[in-house]
Amino acid sequence: MEKFIIKGGQKLKGVTSVSGSKNMALKALVAACLTEEKVVIKNIPLISDFMIMADIIEEFGGKVNISGHTATVEVKEIRNIDMSLDKAAAVRTSAMFMAPFLARNKRALIPNPGGCRIGARPIDRIIDGLTKMGIHANYNSRDGYFHLEVKGKINGASYRFSKNTHTGTETLILTSVLSEGQTVLENAAQEPEVDDLINLLNSMGAKVKRVKPRTILIEGVGNLHGTTFEVPADRNEIVTLAIAAVLTKGDLLIRNINSRGISEVLKVFDKCGGGFKEEKEGIRFYNKGSISPTEIETSFYPGFMTDWQGPWAVFMTQAGGISTIHETIYESRFGYVDELRKMGAKIEFFNPKVKNPEKFYNFNYGDNRPEHKHAIKIEGAIRFHNAVVDISDLRAGATLVLAALIAYGETVIFGVEHLDRGYEQFEERLNKLGAKIIREKEV
Repeated sequence: MEKFIIKGGQKLKGVTSVSGSKNMALKALVAACLTEEKVVIKNIPLISDFMIMADIIEEFGGKVNISGHTATVEVKEIRNIDMSLDKAAAVRTSAMFMAPFLARNKRALIPNPGGCRIGARPIDRIIDGLTKMGIHANYNSRDGYFHLEVKGKINGASYRFSKNTHTGTETLILTSVLSEGQTVLENAAQEPEVDDLINLLNSMGAKVKRVKPRTILIEGVGNLHGTTFEVPADRNEIVTLAIAAVLTKGDLLIRNINSRGISEVLKVFDKCGGGFKEEKEGIRFYNKGSISPTEIETSFYPGFMTDWQGPWAVFMTQAGGISTIHETIYESRFGYVDELRKMGAKIEFFNPKVKNPEKFYNFNYGDNRPEHKHAIKIEGAIRFHNAVVDISDLRAGATLVLAALIAYGETVIFGVEHLDRGYEQFEERLNKLGAKIIREKEV
């Protein structure tokens, strides 16, 4: 276990850049396994989730060579479809390897997806779509694996998602590109990373297009070939740094980015007092005075992203008034609240009145528990003080770092390995901008 020791009260100033998108880079690794030829992925984030996914590819017979921020993937054959449970459970994106396994080997053994503990993460919508394509699926409770098999060929199909699913949309796209015939996905996710995956697959010879905002058409092809692809900037990291600039009363220029994928949050950011300016080199974020409270409801794209709500909660602790955040994507994503309370935050849980919760919430409301609270009320204009806190998941890690940056005294944050799953050398980059963060290993 490792920890951060953060001395608060330092302004963040200067020029920086963000890593390639975690969400896109992991899916690019999966896409690369659909062909025998080399796929070169540029601007990869050097994070633990990426390394685990690369290890899984090596385990089933592929080769992943990482040089700087470029990965070259070559999978001439898939020799083993039984992924090691420890690695597969660590990263939920590992479940998406079912697509190349089924397309190239007709069989897949997939353990329940892992990753952060922020909700049940059911893959029932994915399994339902796969069965429409003629794939036989069975979950074995004894071994904890989904047993998937193609008898004959993967057939194109028309499938409508009952609720928005980013990962489900991408998995069915990946599975259908080498299928027989045409696949139509309705109520498909609109996140920019989905379109980035489509662009990558098309550069490999696939035939995928978004014919309507939420409808995707896939014409199956016989095979795919190698390509070179550059991963775009990570949207979550941009928002984290933007909030950090304002909270510390600093001024940051993030190079080589634009407002794609973050325009919705920028509108709210501007209205509540966050300063930003799009420039030739990138986007500048700065403090421009007092912060106003907001009422946020998370949603799928183009709404307010669920990954942003933790950092936004810290932002609103500095607003002049009461703010609320209503989480609609995951049933349990406020793991950071108790830790912020240790630092002086005044946050209360509540459940908003919703007319039709089964339809309104994007998670499976039938699995909801009485202890789950789906919203928080934040009392603003508080001063954080130092504390010893624990990170429960990736985005909670960024949330606690933001609070520590503006807290009085030195804050100790345990569980840094969660943060390393999605932020490359986070403390080193923040230190270059004026932060005072020490990383230490626990003996």
